[in-house]
Amino acid sequence: MTAQNSFEKIYDVVKKIPKGRVASYGQVARLAGNGRWARVVGYALHANPDPQHIPCHRVVTKDGHTSKAFAFGGGDRQRELLESEGVGFEGDHVIMESFQWETPFY
Repeated sequence: MTAQNSFEKIYDVVKKIPKGRVASYGQVARLAGNGRWARVVGYALHANPDPQHIPCHRVVTKDGHTSKAFAFGGGDRQRELLESEGVGFEGDHVIMESFQWETPFY
């Protein structure tokens, strides 16, 4: 499988994350077909060709931390986008128990 195909699978999953919810890198990787792709998810999101339609800001670490290297305005911008959608934070991380996207395969 090429990186292009892998990225497309990842983007398809990320497009499904509902507004007001987040998914972890590992969760996206598993839903895209390979639980070992967590880093690949990060690479794909950093190369996001269409941030208007691929909501990469909804992907966080398993502990709910935003990306320090958020490609579209820095980590603070990612938090701003999530908070504008109603995602709650406790300190410096998303309250995963309340805001993680519930999927049948996770």
